[in-house]
Amino acid sequence: MISVHIPSIADIAVCLNRGFTEIHCMSGHSNFVSCVCIIPPSELYPRGLIATGGNDHNICIFTIDNPAPLYILKGHKNTVCSLSSGKFGTLLSGSWDTTAKVWLNDRCMMTLQGHTAAIWAVIILPEQGLMLTGSADKTIKLWKAGRCERTFTGHEDCVRGLAILSEMEFLSCANDATVRRWQISGACLNVYYGHTNYIYSISVFPQCKGFVTTGEDRSLRIWKKGECAQTIRLPAQSVWCCCVLDNGDIVVGASDGIIRVFTESLERTASAEEIQAFEYELSQASIDPKTGDLGDINADDLPGREHLKDPGTRDGQTRLIEDNGKVEAYQWSVSEGRWIKIGDVVGSSGATQQTSGKVLFEGKEYDYVFTIDVNESGPSYKLPYNITDDPWLTAYNFLQKNDLNPMFLDQVAKFIMDNTKGQTLSTSSEFSDPFTGAGRYVPGSSSGSSTVPGADPFTGAGRYVPGSASNEVAPVGGVDPYTGMGAYQSSEAKVENIYFPKKDAVTFDKANPSQILGKLKELNSSATEEHKLTEDDLTILEKLLSATCNTSAETPTAQQLQTLWRAVNWPEDIVFPALDILRLSVRHPTVNENFCNEKDHVHLAILLKFLNPKGKQANQLLALRALCNCFVSQAGQKLMMEHRGEIMTQAIETKSGNKNIHIALATLTLNYAVCLHKDNNIEGKAQCLSVISTVMEVVQDLEAVFRLLVALGTLISDDTNAVQLAKALGVDSQVKKYASVLEPAKVKECCRFVLNLL
Repeated sequence: MISVHIPSIADIAVCLNRGFTEIHCMSGHSNFVSCVCIIPPSELYPRGLIATGGNDHNICIFTIDNPAPLYILKGHKNTVCSLSSGKFGTLLSGSWDTTAKVWLNDRCMMTLQGHTAAIWAVIILPEQGLMLTGSADKTIKLWKAGRCERTFTGHEDCVRGLAILSEMEFLSCANDATVRRWQISGACLNVYYGHTNYIYSISVFPQCKGFVTTGEDRSLRIWKKGECAQTIRLPAQSVWCCCVLDNGDIVVGASDGIIRVFTESLERTASAEEIQAFEYELSQASIDPKTGDLGDINADDLPGREHLKDPGTRDGQTRLIEDNGKVEAYQWSVSEGRWIKIGDVVGSSGATQQTSGKVLFEGKEYDYVFTIDVNESGPSYKLPYNITDDPWLTAYNFLQKNDLNPMFLDQVAKFIMDNTKGQTLSTSSEFSDPFTGAGRYVPGSSSGSSTVPGADPFTGAGRYVPGSASNEVAPVGGVDPYTGMGAYQSSEAKVENIYFPKKDAVTFDKANPSQILGKLKELNSSATEEHKLTEDDLTILEKLLSATCNTSAETPTAQQLQTLWRAVNWPEDIVFPALDILRLSVRHPTVNENFCNEKDHVHLAILLKFLNPKGKQANQLLALRALCNCFVSQAGQKLMMEHRGEIMTQAIETKSGNKNIHIALATLTLNYAVCLHKDNNIEGKAQCLSVISTVMEVVQDLEAVFRLLVALGTLISDDTNAVQLAKALGVDSQVKKYASVLEPAKVKECCRFVLNLL
């Protein structure tokens, strides 16, 4: 349940604004709510929206005025524990399922994968397309248009919070009790110390004039100029979250179920009665020395009440005194010039940090994590268990997860019960950790090229250049804007958009069969006996090339295809002529059907291996062109779409190649855009937009840029969601730099049409 509060009307009337009034409670989750986020106002929702993530794996979206969800976002496979909103309605979520997801309105646009444990913190940076995720795997990742650009390491325990300082800097806090200041470039500028336990939350003051943190040491800490300027103790062990309001007030939520607001403003300061009640509540709090907040305590060595006559040396300084056999904790307040009691220290006799606590496993806290050996020769398995869990259900889930024989069910359940000694959870007023689902932490317990034919750049020979004349494609709208032949000229009349949305796939058709066969024979003569083709094999491939290049009316035979696949399996240093034959052959319906309907898609896997960024660029180029040519038939389009994620992920790894590779990569993206426009597949469009954004950062060849622009225009045509996502990813700013290109004119004009949509 989520409570919505507004400033009290009576306070507004007298300009005091000292309180808040609950207007209604929102419900929609089936389990506890772990995070809340405000989505900024838009034309459709001028008052903004409220997003909440829950233990039920869902995200609920509410309007301000309605207690029922506007819609529910489903897709995560575990608790949603962090949310961040961005421009144009984008929402970023982090989950225990180790993924983050980017949402636009009610659709998941992309899933960010790379962390190995729960993602506890997410944030969208001011620069469009940049996002940060912090994880229980102790790392922070920077994502650009859906791809991991950088991993930040340095924290020694789980990352719990992130906060933006500027377009170039951000802060992080972690279970290692430190705050770190980072540059987007990857450098750690500072490490701030002060907390004595987990830091759960961090928030920045307006104009970045300092920041605040809260944690497991019962404190809210205010940081100015890199130093802890003030420490405010609370009558609750766990201070889960904090938020700085626009007016500079600090809102904190703690494990006692109370939200408190702290202010520097005299007009908004609580009444004397409320302050007195807070101090009394604070003085009655019990401080467990096992938390380590106050250091190791020996009551016999502590001074008496006379120790409080001496003033403190800094705000938040803590002193312990012994009074009639009790240990009391006091904190110095600079503003009031006095020591304020913050609680009684209890249970200090014989307690250690190891007497009670949780064990961290895969980003969550458990009472126990057992090591299970199913048999002596097999591997060991980890079995996490909380004393509130059903041992039989835990045992069943353990066996299912690790694909173990169900016959072990009784044995595993009995093992759990024997080793927990029937222990049950004690009654406690403390609330559970909304990030881990466990009770509060007790420290010490966790485990803590040119297209003009010339010298062969791949072999050094001056003859065959793979695909050297293969960049021409079918004309569009009566004018061929994709080829340099008969270059398009702008006119003073209004120019019609002949560029997108593109309706048909672009292919690489041109070739010189005699040169390809000549190179194949040359390399075959130097091949090992294992790979060498016979004269009959070479004749068979010549007939295949003739059939697929339409110089004969013959249909490719099964023998020809078998021989082709033998050649495609040549070593990578000599295989490129065979890949060029495949690139031309796959356009033929017979070859395309054989390639696309082959069982287990072994041929596709062979082709994809040539996209290895460490491989030869000739092979990368021809493999990309072959993939582009697969789109000529329905069967090819179906195969390419079914394996879109795998193909695009591997294809993008060739982005550091030469300009011919860039053109081929842009063409592959364009062909995907054509299919996605027909299917209106928004998740596929999100992946394609991510590729366009990534490739645009590295390409320099204007033909590649042009094809990316056509792909972009095709993706966003007649789709407002795709337009919003493109803006959120910052693609519009990447496109603008091509608006002033003079030649070829098609780049500038296509750019203008794209920008009109954005």
